Amino acid sequence: MPLQTKDIPYLTWIVWVIMLAAGVFALVTQHWSNVFMIVTALFFTVLPAIFSRRFAIRLPLSFLAAISLFVFGTLFLGEVFDFYDRFWWWDVLLHGASAVGLGIIGFVFVFYLFEGDKYAAPPWALAFIAFCFAVMIGAVWEIFEFGMDQIFGLNMQKSGLVDTMADLIVDCIGAFLGAFSGFLWLKGTQLGPSGMIEEFVVLNRRGFERLKDARERRRARRENG
Repeated sequence: MPLQTKDIPYLTWIVWVIMLAAGVFALVTQHWSNVFMIVTALFFTVLPAIFSRRFAIRLPLSFLAAISLFVFGTLFLGEVFDFYDRFWWWDVLLHGASAVGLGIIGFVFVFYLFEGDKYAAPPWALAFIAFCFAVMIGAVWEIFEFGMDQIFGLNMQKSGLVDTMADLIVDCIGAFLGAFSGFLWLKGTQLGPSGMIEEFVVLNRRGFERLKDARERRRARRENG
């Protein structure tokens, strides 16, 4: 069943209301750069819901809330309210957290393609693909920041090369942690954000029939001694 209105977390609704109010204010005061950033932020927060409906995939509430909070912190607080210049650690925090999340998302996406069959590809391979996916998204984001700076005269890259390389390093560290938590989950150990993987599997049972069969076989073997 695709995402329903009632499945959207309260945090996402709050983020939407705040950004819509800020967007109206920016229009009235003719701050066009703020209008552009707010519209972009709103698009990225709505994108998961569109994805869910298009592919009939249920997304965990924690996942939707995390995306809304990240976009709110990055494009709204970071760019519109200049948190990147006010707090030196803001960029590091957001890039690190997003990279961990993308590592989890990449792992879940690849695992879903294998229909939950962890024997179709070894855990280390799934984790490696998830790591590459997260780093790729981080690199694409840096290209997006460069494009915004060049086309619209923004200052998303801040100190240029140093900022970009620092972001990519943090992205790699976060991507490794996210992918590694997925690896541990396959090994039977839940670590931090890996609980989101289990929640996604429960919400989309039909896409993980092979995983379900494998778990039932293991349970039967334990019961039979």
